[in-house]
Amino acid sequence: MTGQPTEQDLTFDQKLANYAELAVRVGAGLRAGQRLLVQSPVECAPLARAIVRAAYAAGASFADVRWDDDDVRLARFSLAPEGSFEEISRWRVDAEIETAEAGGAVISIRAENPDLLANVDGQRVATHQRTLAAYRKPYTQKVMTNALNWNLVSAPVTDWARRMFPESDAQMAVRQQWDAIFAATRADRPDPVGAWKEHLAGLHHRKALLTEKQYHALHFHSAETDLTVGLAEDHVWGGGAALTPSGIEFTANIPTEEVWTAPHRERVDGVVVSTKPLSYNGVLLDGIRIRFEGGRIVEATARSGQDVLDRLVSTDEGSRRLGEVALVPHSSPISRSGLFFYNTLYDENAASHIAIGSAYRFNVKGGTEMTTEQFAVKGGNDSLIHVDWMIGSADMDVDGVYADGRREPVMRAGEFVI
Repeated sequence: MTGQPTEQDLTFDQKLANYAELAVRVGAGLRAGQRLLVQSPVECAPLARAIVRAAYAAGASFADVRWDDDDVRLARFSLAPEGSFEEISRWRVDAEIETAEAGGAVISIRAENPDLLANVDGQRVATHQRTLAAYRKPYTQKVMTNALNWNLVSAPVTDWARRMFPESDAQMAVRQQWDAIFAATRADRPDPVGAWKEHLAGLHHRKALLTEKQYHALHFHSAETDLTVGLAEDHVWGGGAALTPSGIEFTANIPTEEVWTAPHRERVDGVVVSTKPLSYNGVLLDGIRIRFEGGRIVEATARSGQDVLDRLVSTDEGSRRLGEVALVPHSSPISRSGLFFYNTLYDENAASHIAIGSAYRFNVKGGTEMTTEQFAVKGGNDSLIHVDWMIGSADMDVDGVYADGRREPVMRAGEFVI
């Protein structure tokens, strides 16, 4: 009698097909008749093509790919003339907006060399990013309000794989990175969709419990961190799957191990120290230490990447405040792997984290219908950026604090006890 297939029985092509199906059916939650825009580095073409095939199998009316290229990006920031970095390719953003306005879905493959821009003028990158973020804000607002079904996944690129596995040659490093990605996303399992349904049910239970608690604040305490994060009024915890206004269920990030909500923009106080480096726009920031007073960053230092951190928190007024606080158990699969991915999509799911910048509107009850001013009254933050970085560890304790000062343990030694 033949037994059920195991992870070891699956070929690479089967795992890749599983991964593409997860991105389409669990990630984007693509409905029959929807169009799909895939955004992909050229080096990730095998996955992009597999996603297109999976999209048509799911009933997509039209699936197209917008290609990106690290070498082209590096050439611009290295060689283009001064004064040209406020020029952007509007059509690239217009493709996102057009897809969203047509009721379509977007899947982005986020993968790059984490050191790509380490040796270029950071001011050039900052100028470009600020201009791009301003033009892209209409699309970003749709993302922040769950107005469309969207998804982020990743795939190996050679320079990134070599960074993760420096002892291996290029071919072996890419193979090892694929194995790590397949394991983290459950794509190496015979029934990955079933595994994800079980996992999402657990996240749904946890976010419902935390929403019911309606803590006034969370207190984070470890050897280096002592931070109180006030929570927005009528806050709602997110995690796992979400719904668009038309009722399409989607999972924005694959993988995902977090539950998160909106901090109160004016009630964050104390000191927080990063527990993992942050790979941001091709530069690695390590040893981040930030002090908050009254919700605002009043001091921000880093052992490496200080100039990038300075520009990041100076993007606008909202970039000096928090837009997300997320809880992740230290025993999450990505944490247990012992790997550092140099990619926030993965590394944020290895540790509890915070994000400076804009808050998600759906993390406040009724927030998607509010004006920016009404959202701010509830404590929600608005900014051109949203950048996560990791603060959780095996020695992190988290308490839930009620408005009357009562406290109860939420996490101890990095694990949920609630």
